[in-house]
Amino acid sequence: MVLITKYLLIDGVILFISLFIFAYFYMTRKFKYWIKRGVMEVKPTPFIGNFSDCLIAKRSAGQWLQDIYNHGAGSPYVGIYLFRQPCLLIRDPELIKNVLIRDFNYFQDRYARASPDDKIGTANLFLLKNPIWKLLRSKLSPIYTSGRLKKMFELMVEVGDDLDTHMASFDLSGQGENLEMKEISAKFTTDMIATTAFGLKVNSLNNPDAEFRKCGRDIFATTLFRNIELISMFFMPEIVGKLGFKFLSKTSSEFLRKTMWDVLVERERSGIKRDDLIDLLIELKKAYHESPDKGDFEFDGDNLVAQTAVFFTGGFETSSTTLSFTLYELTLHPEIQSKLRNEILEGLKLTNGQITYDLIMSLRYLDMVVAETLRKYPILPFLDRVTHADYKVPNSDLIIEKGMPILISISGTHYDPQYFPEPDKYDPERFSEENKKLRNSCIYFPFGEGPHICIGMRIGLLQVKLGLVKLLIKHEFTPCKDTMIPLHISPKCLTTTSEGGIILNVKELTT
Repeated sequence: MVLITKYLLIDGVILFISLFIFAYFYMTRKFKYWIKRGVMEVKPTPFIGNFSDCLIAKRSAGQWLQDIYNHGAGSPYVGIYLFRQPCLLIRDPELIKNVLIRDFNYFQDRYARASPDDKIGTANLFLLKNPIWKLLRSKLSPIYTSGRLKKMFELMVEVGDDLDTHMASFDLSGQGENLEMKEISAKFTTDMIATTAFGLKVNSLNNPDAEFRKCGRDIFATTLFRNIELISMFFMPEIVGKLGFKFLSKTSSEFLRKTMWDVLVERERSGIKRDDLIDLLIELKKAYHESPDKGDFEFDGDNLVAQTAVFFTGGFETSSTTLSFTLYELTLHPEIQSKLRNEILEGLKLTNGQITYDLIMSLRYLDMVVAETLRKYPILPFLDRVTHADYKVPNSDLIIEKGMPILISISGTHYDPQYFPEPDKYDPERFSEENKKLRNSCIYFPFGEGPHICIGMRIGLLQVKLGLVKLLIKHEFTPCKDTMIPLHISPKCLTTTSEGGIILNVKELTT
């Protein structure tokens, strides 16, 4: 049967060309959206917009957005396109402050979202939308207060002792050994989250078959498919459900689901209290079932599992990455390593060699070192929001329309020489009390800012600092032939991740 001509082949060619022309105009009809509004834009490519390098994993999402940030130098914002969707990357610190803090009501939610049928993805605190997000945030906020962290710290020191045991298993005398510190750091922080959130001693540091560590590797696998899954949630959320992408794999979801319920049921049976995440979830579950007004969020089932999932994923990966990046920079800067070690040793003299919560919090140079690492290597190198209602940009004629995705390049501001001179230089002195007072707000925000600031920021920093104290008082870190200089950031990861790990020479200190 012919449609147009008496030749089937010609009909097919005509149909193909017609469909292509239709698709072309459909995918490009919003192009010049920003030019029409007087906004600088990056010239888009038909069908993919400005997303090509990120889509094919030529550049990581953080590097891609940092490039756009640099392209827009001198402008408060830059218009881009995620496929056919207009999107605004904002650069001006005052506007960033408006979006994240002052005018939060216009930008309450992240643009990222999971598939509607992915309960663990949609119900976790990171991706949940308002007004349920606000309710859940208020319920979970007490988990990592200073008081609770002090109570947890003894458990954290026990994990630090396991780190000592693990390091002692290597022959670090003499010339030492070349060790992959990213994996060691990940085992350490995995054990930290397991004990502080789940009340479990999993000891993945000294147990190569620990299920928690296997789960962590699965979640943050540096594969092209996993990158596409996560990239889609942040930049193409409308296709996530159609393609069946999940926040966690089926294996990881089942493991965390079983682990949480086993611990929760045993905790309810025994009546043991640990003031950890599981105890808090038990309280929320009990209050929910006893309340006559159930509200809009069910504190049971996978809604609870979702919170353990996001605390686990956010808790171990961010801290382990920061710890290993700090060790890398200390390796390249032995004078900073020596200065930090001396501060730690002087502090230990005052506590008779005991590592205490107050000691960790008093080490000023340690805080500066970690802050500088987070400037150079922000773990999630961008923030995303979506506009809830038309928003007029102050001191401008621009109106950001409802539903518009908003992006902020954390790494862009962190590497902007206007705010941080010689941005490639590792310099903890940027974070001295004097220098911090001179700096504008909303140009340094490795944990985000405003109501959406990372809920686990305190315990994350505490884990990193404890790990550094434990490692530096007994070991010296130097470059080896396998140390990648300069470091390469993996283009296949949504978060800032070193490609090929971080391999350093580690020697036991003799004095």
